[in-house]
Amino acid sequence: MTVKTVTLPAKPIPVIAETDVLVVGSGPGGLAAAISCARAGVETMLIDRYGCFGGNLTHVGVEGIAWYRHEETVDVEGIGIEFETRAKNMDAAYPEPQSTSHAINTELFKILADQWVQEAGIKPLLHTYAVDAIVEDDQIKGIVVESKSGRGAILAKRVIDGTGDADLVRMVGAPSYKNPKEEMLSVTVMFSASGVDKGKFLNFVRENPTKYKDWGKNWDMETTGKEDELFSPYLEEPFDQARAAGIIPAGMKSIGGTWSGITDHGEATYLNMVHMLNYDGTDVWDLTHAEMEGRRQAMLTIKALNHFAPGFDVAQLRNFGMTVGIRDTRKIIGRYNLTENDVRNQARFDDAIGIFPEFIDGYGILILPTTGRYFHIPYGALVPQGVDNLLVAGRSIGGDKISHASVRNMMACTVAGQGAGIAAAVSLKTGKTTAEVCIGDVQAELKRQGVRIQ
Repeated sequence: MTVKTVTLPAKPIPVIAETDVLVVGSGPGGLAAAISCARAGVETMLIDRYGCFGGNLTHVGVEGIAWYRHEETVDVEGIGIEFETRAKNMDAAYPEPQSTSHAINTELFKILADQWVQEAGIKPLLHTYAVDAIVEDDQIKGIVVESKSGRGAILAKRVIDGTGDADLVRMVGAPSYKNPKEEMLSVTVMFSASGVDKGKFLNFVRENPTKYKDWGKNWDMETTGKEDELFSPYLEEPFDQARAAGIIPAGMKSIGGTWSGITDHGEATYLNMVHMLNYDGTDVWDLTHAEMEGRRQAMLTIKALNHFAPGFDVAQLRNFGMTVGIRDTRKIIGRYNLTENDVRNQARFDDAIGIFPEFIDGYGILILPTTGRYFHIPYGALVPQGVDNLLVAGRSIGGDKISHASVRNMMACTVAGQGAGIAAAVSLKTGKTTAEVCIGDVQAELKRQGVRIQ
């Protein structure tokens, strides 16, 4: 098919900033990268396309950063835990109902992130969208951005792609891949409700307890069996009743999911109850339809809860997330690509930059880390092929489908982010590129910053 094109006259692009390390995208991966890099003593700049930092935590409204954690979990150590502890210290967290972790108040985390970035001495720039990459001799030299101020260039000696979608990797032409759209994980419009009778609802939950095995009523689900009887804040029966009553269309299986925090003021702040398939988060037409359809389905969800979930009788919409939540888009083809075997069988790597529990959530698999098993995340999974001085932080690191169902979790993103930020800083300080940097030097700084790598 012939595509129409237009040609615009060439224009000079002003350089609006220069920095040693530039981090693009401020989700758990990008924020962890920027802070860790600055703590290693290197000039760092952090940009984001929205008006706050935090990615899935703040843009989407995902509060459960470590909902996988149980008593026997061998968890990450490093900056990821600091996300939780800082939130608890400023009364921006609450005990997560299905785990030993704390969920994070998404609105207060916006302020926490502002303070954290300023404390670390990072140069921030919000409302700024990366549109192109500057590459010379197979090395990235910076990016081109668009904003309300117009088009500009930011020059950098090292760049970290924290976009979640490997956008910069695509821009430089380095290899990446996406699953076919029909195989991608669902997308979600997160929302919150007000007017919930907390006592009445929690009493309903106590009288009608749900477990992880109940997920299998709505989704095909493989577990190890040890997860099946554990409590899950999952709601399905009210939506089955709503379908039977005609409140939700009979064939609409995308509604159903979990709740988390219910405040004493009657706010349900994290309703993860709309799971829509066949959307590609790198296609703007799909994103447009997903936002609109997700909001429509969220309102149907609230109506169903009004009728069939005691405590939600008079609940109303409080707010939507700033953007649709995306679980699955591009992954890089890295110097090493994690495999299903790696995450299921406690893989160990000489170039480990951190650990993550044996936790898989996606593609019809749910495995919770209740037995102390964990795997290494290797530096090679952060390193794209075909370009130097560009690293990846967050869910787009190299790996197959099932490994992605593990490392896409926000806490795993902080592990990759801290590894990328420190590797960028160490490479600069030692005069090596990110491809050549000595992993021993990187691991030494990781340990100095409190990261467990073995």
